[in-house]
Amino acid sequence: MGLAVAGLKENEIFDREKMLASGNWSSLPVGHQMALRFARKQALEPWKVSQADLEGLEKEFGREGMWQVVWWSGRCHFMTRVADAFQLPLEKDNVFQDEPAKKP
Repeated sequence: MGLAVAGLKENEIFDREKMLASGNWSSLPVGHQMALRFARKQALEPWKVSQADLEGLEKEFGREGMWQVVWWSGRCHFMTRVADAFQLPLEKDNVFQDEPAKKP
């Protein structure tokens, strides 16, 4: 839904999700690749997050940007785990869209 709110069209969202899920992020800027690798590590092996990971993010995004990556990644992981634990369904409609979402 976030990609739709950002203005991407349905086919653009599909392409972006496919690329992100593939793990081949070579088409993205280096900083984005680094942030995605960090988020994956934080989700799957948080005990392996190191000072070097944080320093790399800080070098790429600055101190404030590094903390933004850490915070947003952690928040998203938390919200996913809460939703999964309570088996909360995803919204069917984009509540931020002016027109109701088209039903299939």
